[in-house]
Amino acid sequence: MKIVVIGAGPGGYVAAIRAAQLGGDVTLIERENVGGTCLNWGCIPSKVLKTTAEMLLRFRRAAEFGIRVEGDVRPDLETLMARKDRVVRDQARGIRTLLDHSRVRYLQGEGFLKEGGVVEFRSPEGESIDVPWDRLILAMGSRPADLPDFPFDGERVLSSNDAFLLKEIPRSLMILGGGVIGCEFAFIFSALGTRVTLVEGLSRLLPLPSVEEGCSKVLEREMKKSKIEFMVNRTAESIEMGEDGCRVTIGPSPFCDDLKEKDKKILTRDVEKVLVCVGRKPNTEAVGLERAGVETDAKGWVRVNEKMETSVPGIYAIGDILGPSRPMLAHVASKEGLVAAQNAMGDDLFMNYRAVPGAVFTSPEVADVGLTEAGALSEGLDIRVDRVLFRNLGKAHVIGEIAGETRIVSERKSGKILGVHIVGPHASDLIAEGTLAVQNECTVRELADTIHAHPTLPEIMMETALKALDQSLHG
Repeated sequence: MKIVVIGAGPGGYVAAIRAAQLGGDVTLIERENVGGTCLNWGCIPSKVLKTTAEMLLRFRRAAEFGIRVEGDVRPDLETLMARKDRVVRDQARGIRTLLDHSRVRYLQGEGFLKEGGVVEFRSPEGESIDVPWDRLILAMGSRPADLPDFPFDGERVLSSNDAFLLKEIPRSLMILGGGVIGCEFAFIFSALGTRVTLVEGLSRLLPLPSVEEGCSKVLEREMKKSKIEFMVNRTAESIEMGEDGCRVTIGPSPFCDDLKEKDKKILTRDVEKVLVCVGRKPNTEAVGLERAGVETDAKGWVRVNEKMETSVPGIYAIGDILGPSRPMLAHVASKEGLVAAQNAMGDDLFMNYRAVPGAVFTSPEVADVGLTEAGALSEGLDIRVDRVLFRNLGKAHVIGEIAGETRIVSERKSGKILGVHIVGPHASDLIAEGTLAVQNECTVRELADTIHAHPTLPEIMMETALKALDQSLHG
């Protein structure tokens, strides 16, 4: 079976490896670098920056932990970016090694769909060859979306990609968009010493259906403590370029009704740079989808069924090109890649999105899985919601991170865990237990009866489950 995969991001390269493991003759085509957005422009480089930002914050609190630091503690952006590049390079080398071990044929260049089950490959040097396929997996990913009045120039108006190419730390920065990317960058640049202003068009930060409003409120409180200025119910209307920066005019959001008078005032802010984080758009144009008959919606997002198959039998699609109707997350793309690859090789699998963990690497982190309180109520479920604060844990006091809470949404009668929502230290790690609970339909009784090591942060899961049984010990 000849399998061709276009796109070597976390969905594409995983699909290629799995198809090869199942006996496929696999060709993987990538126009840039293996790892896709996640490795090169997203998950990995942003966490390198976040690690340095957290280390800086730790140094600034050193006296609190009994450490005397003499002299200035300042970020070195050149060294930081060099480390980021090294980590990305090492990870990419590891992926290439995995592909080689799986005997995946890797082609660096662009792939274009032709009629008759053929992909035309074009190398950067202009070489063109036809690659036949029996099954095709599309995994071209996405790129940052811009705003008509704020086009990217790489100097004053930045995309999230541009943020990883900076040579100097901005003195001041306005971030447009209070979603995952915008909030993560707000905390990172603030810790690096930038004066940050964040503008969000909806009524709260992280205005995602999967994120509990209570988690957003905690994050907003911590953002204030970090002296990050943020505005909700507002959008940027125009930008005026100057010699040393730009002046941004901010007005009331057209996406919100019943605005308060304070939200209707026109404001201006003078900043050195503007970082636009308002979403993504698909890399589906000029690939030849229409020539192959692959259906997309009006914005170019590819439509698939539960088996990850497009409107054309034998052609599958995974990852970001499916659009925001599905979770646009690296780990989801990888799972979709496994489903697509196995189905391409003759299996009959369905993609299940019921227990998808989300993680936002802010300070503190935010993580979630399953239903929110609002989501459960909208389904007519009889639920209860229980929460425990991290300040009730000894380990949180030991590490000096007591802000945040954990919430469990459970079915009142059965005790089945429907959702877990965490804002606090290491939330991205803690959500794994919640994901296992939701995936396996565990009850709060089963979670409460599980012995958790002490003193650890995961104890908060046990404490919240005990509270859901009205048997709270420390919560």
